[in-house]
Amino acid sequence: MKLILAVVRDTDSEAVIQALLENEYRVTRLASSGGFLRRGNMTLMIGVDEGQEQSIIDLMKKTVGPPEKEQHSVTIFILNALGSEQF
Repeated sequence: MKLILAVVRDTDSEAVIQALLENEYRVTRLASSGGFLRRGNMTLMIGVDEGQEQSIIDLMKKTVGPPEKEQHSVTIFILNALGSEQF
């Protein structure tokens, strides 16, 4: 199991969340703010089975708007996660 942490601009967050839900992915959102420019962000936590990471990345590429100057549209971290069956 993988845990995807995606830091998305506030302006793109609702579209990304809606696209994830429409594709039957579960998502938890956490409000966050950027470091240098202190802009509003949304951190999304998405748990997926191994092998589904690229489909999430592709979905986000289609959904987010173009990056602003010297900023990313989305920053993605992919972490290994223990599934509940492993306890």
